[in-house]
Amino acid sequence: MNHILQTLREKWRHSAAVTGLAAVSAALAVPHMWTVEPQVLPEVVISATERVAEIPVEVAAKTASTTGRHMGFDTNVYPGDKAMRAWRESGKYEWVGYYLPAPCHKDNSWAGKRERLVDMKWGMAVIYVGQQTWGRTPRPSSKAAQKALKSGASCNADLVSAARGRIDGDDAVAKAATDGFPKGTVIFLDVERMEKMPQAMRDYYRAWAERVLADGRYRVGVYVHAHNAEDVHDDLQQVFASARNTEEPTIWVASGHNFSRDKAPTDVGHTFADVWQGMLDVMESNNGVRLPIDVNVAAVPSPSDTYAIATD
Repeated sequence: MNHILQTLREKWRHSAAVTGLAAVSAALAVPHMWTVEPQVLPEVVISATERVAEIPVEVAAKTASTTGRHMGFDTNVYPGDKAMRAWRESGKYEWVGYYLPAPCHKDNSWAGKRERLVDMKWGMAVIYVGQQTWGRTPRPSSKAAQKALKSGASCNADLVSAARGRIDGDDAVAKAATDGFPKGTVIFLDVERMEKMPQAMRDYYRAWAERVLADGRYRVGVYVHAHNAEDVHDDLQQVFASARNTEEPTIWVASGHNFSRDKAPTDVGHTFADVWQGMLDVMESNNGVRLPIDVNVAAVPSPSDTYAIATD
């Protein structure tokens, strides 16, 4: 997601390998200076109140989870009410990614916007950007981890651990509750691509999911690159089984391979995919409003809502 590109710029700004990404990230800060052409997602780089709204999530028939084609987009910073209204009225997109304030997503511009987006008839995918490895092997028990904690850092590879997963799981629930998301809403933990997944990361997202399931108010989802999707999906199935939860985790898979807007999420190559993100950091105009976005297709009109599977 494009927020990760901004963090990569800060961490690797002198690395030739990410020069292009740094340029893209800089453009996010000044949208009118954006010059990057639309491109397919790269395959290699890529406490709050406990009250929850009493109004239940709308339950609708999930009319073929493997063939639904509902377009959505996500973008780092809230574009503003006028822009969101213009894009919804265009009819091109049905849902939008909604970023909760999180350890690796400090921007809080989406906070408090749920009700107005509902009024505009937007579906939503609620996103929580937790800890990332940043291409490193986490050292959660090291002096580096202790130093990061003492310095007040909240986004650091050395914080990737089961203990931190539990903390961030509770935080995700609290943040969703603060914004009034009703019971049953899916929260997607953002897990960025890793060439090789460290055990500490597996411990982290498993613990995060365990905490969300144990709380009981919200449902577990994950955003994950296709390269890591099967491992993450299998791990989460084990977490659900241990919790005696008969549901399936909601999986949002990122991959640019053979993506097109007319395909279903499962066409990404994973039968468990509920959402497919296939284009990263494209500039698009709708109703005269130009935004930098990631392009997605979902099986349902609002990926974070609860859906009943049709039986007829």
